[in-house]
Amino acid sequence: MQSVPQIAPLPAPVRPDPVRDRWTAQMRLAIAEAALAPASGDVPVGALVLGPDGALLGRGHNEREAVGDPTAHAEVVAIREAATALGEWRLSGCTLVVTLEPCTMCAGAIVLSRIDRVVYGALDEKAGAAGSLFDVMRDRRLNHRPEVVPGVLADECGRQLRDFFDGHRPGPGQRIS
Repeated sequence: MQSVPQIAPLPAPVRPDPVRDRWTAQMRLAIAEAALAPASGDVPVGALVLGPDGALLGRGHNEREAVGDPTAHAEVVAIREAATALGEWRLSGCTLVVTLEPCTMCAGAIVLSRIDRVVYGALDEKAGAAGSLFDVMRDRRLNHRPEVVPGVLADECGRQLRDFFDGHRPGPGQRIS
């Protein structure tokens, strides 16, 4: 009697997500922006602000180490640049694309600038304020609540951060000063 060869089942097809897929190209630009941060010792986080028509109004990467400013997060840098480009602090109709879930400071800046949508890549379980640890941007008590689109290219965004931190962890017997 002949044995029947075992055939592994086909993997489940990846189901397209039109909302997330719409932001893939922009997230790749944010990832490229994030790659500029480590040159100054900054954590690789990148952000873009897109106008209602999709035009790039502002971009930024973490610059805390580069400029010695604790508020120089990628999101804040990009928001400031976009506000300057528009000549207006209200960024109504705009979208922020960022590689890491915004922290509470950045979530506050997003709400105050009236950005309509936030698209982010990797979750930040230690400091995230867009649904993981806190949910500042969707707090019903606030006067503005942007749409939040999480997880766009999350694996790539997370890998970029992990690679950075793997290169900055002390070896045996070393301390971080």
